[in-house]
Amino acid sequence: MILSDQALDQLFREARTHNGWQQKPVDDAVLKQLIELVLLGPTSANSSPGRFVFVKTQEGKEKLRPALSPGNLEKTMAAPVTAIVGMDMEFYEHLPKLFPHADARSWFAGNDKAIADTAFRNSTLQGGYLILAARALGLDTGAMSGFDAAKVDEAFFAGTTVKSNFLINLGYGDPSKLFPRSPRFAFDEAARIV
Repeated sequence: MILSDQALDQLFREARTHNGWQQKPVDDAVLKQLIELVLLGPTSANSSPGRFVFVKTQEGKEKLRPALSPGNLEKTMAAPVTAIVGMDMEFYEHLPKLFPHADARSWFAGNDKAIADTAFRNSTLQGGYLILAARALGLDTGAMSGFDAAKVDEAFFAGTTVKSNFLINLGYGDPSKLFPRSPRFAFDEAARIV
């Protein structure tokens, strides 16, 4: 079944990266529904290394503030929610549960390169799923990589095996603060069929 034009517009054609936000809160129930959708997306060997922290409170925002680059500070502090997309560097310990039909844990245990590559690649995928799921639920998003990962890790993941990957502001965007859509490649500039 092909999605309707309205759905494709909401997910892709009309969706934008937002930098300004309406002062409208995002309900916790929406965030729970969002993660339920994200966790359905495919990852390598169902590894699911993504870990998510939704920063909503003023206290949480203040913990995040010192890690933000100057260009991301104001919009992040104004966003109703900032999702920290993290990656569990010991995701493979959960593979006996998540991928029970093979000894997938042995593929990673002791193999630092495979762990790092898989954690980064698949948590990034899960962050992409989060963006699309948020749009599907009527939220707007603004993904960012301009932050100090070590400071985020210390503030939110100290004492764990999780490291930060990137941030996504979530909420209801203010259309008056959108920039014109930047150019996109044509098919032949970005793809080929062989």
